[in-house]
Amino acid sequence: MSSTTIKEMGKVITTVTFTNLGDQFLASRGFMPPEQIRSITLENVLIDTGATRLCLPAQIINQLGLTFLREIDTRTAAGLKKARVFRGVKIALVGREGIFDCVELPGGEQPLLGVIPLEELGLEPDLKNQQLRVLPMEGNDTYVTA
Repeated sequence: MSSTTIKEMGKVITTVTFTNLGDQFLASRGFMPPEQIRSITLENVLIDTGATRLCLPAQIINQLGLTFLREIDTRTAAGLKKARVFRGVKIALVGREGIFDCVELPGGEQPLLGVIPLEELGLEPDLKNQQLRVLPMEGNDTYVTA
């Protein structure tokens, strides 16, 4: 059962847990208590097929303590803009998890989950039913190709 909820026609909104991968690594090696791992669960993450990457508001990136990686050019509805990329965020949703870099949204915008993480996790938006489809990972119907 998906934790995806309906907000507006044609929109898919879901719950995602974001975890600082560096913290998790340090805790696994005994350098940090597990209870100090920075993590947050957000219930308002937009599945955005017009975005390629995971995009998080600056406030969430700061709260997670993610590490700056580089600056990139990105195409937005407002034109070409510079954006900062941060490394090492683990995301978990609908029984799947993966590790990604994220693009910083400058203001308090809604977090976005773009097509690259969706494809990597084997998730597909079903806009008609406003939910995520979890694609099979095994057998003849696996979504994984090489």
